[in-house]
Amino acid sequence: MKFAVVNFPGSNCDMDLYYAIRDGINEQVELVDYRATSLDGFDGVLIPGGFSYGDYLRSGAIAVHAPIVKEIIRFANDGKIVLGICNGFQILTELGLLPGALVRNEKGRFICETVELEVVNTQTPFTNEYQANETIKVPVAHGEGRYYCDNETLSQLEENEQIVFRYKNNINGSVALIAGVTNKQKNVLGMMPHPERALEEIVGSNDGLNLFQSIINNQVRVNN
Repeated sequence: MKFAVVNFPGSNCDMDLYYAIRDGINEQVELVDYRATSLDGFDGVLIPGGFSYGDYLRSGAIAVHAPIVKEIIRFANDGKIVLGICNGFQILTELGLLPGALVRNEKGRFICETVELEVVNTQTPFTNEYQANETIKVPVAHGEGRYYCDNETLSQLEENEQIVFRYKNNINGSVALIAGVTNKQKNVLGMMPHPERALEEIVGSNDGLNLFQSIINNQVRVNN
């Protein structure tokens, strides 16, 4: 499986994702510049965390006008794997590929710590290696990570089983403790926590590894 890690000006977690794929699960990976106009030859697209365009206007608002964005939309609409982490999640909501929005944390401060998540739905390309209702430990690092949606959207998310991860505790004021959601087709996932920073016990947790392994498992099933 071959992954693209999209690099926007201000991205600072691109190399974390690059090494997570190359060394964590031993798959092919390339950095793709935001000015690129093609994602041909890739099986999955990863949008990293950071502060694209300095988070001016609001997080992700400028990145959605980059040349590569049309290809990300096409890629997602073709049913291929798209994962947005932290700022990547913000970009995916700005694009309309995922419902809801990410707004300023409830207490108005940047949060950087390891948190506990509940795996809500294991029937997705991103979570098939986890156990139902499993608790995992994954770092967060965000100032605008509070997930918001209206009641109608929340009902749709619950009905369509699009909520994939929930915080075990209220760390930022997210609606229904939501930490990660998919689109209806389940091929696009956005999450605020950083699984690429939880690949080895020496850094505090290897619970993020199963997310990337789940993507590989899903690809094997699709190909068979």
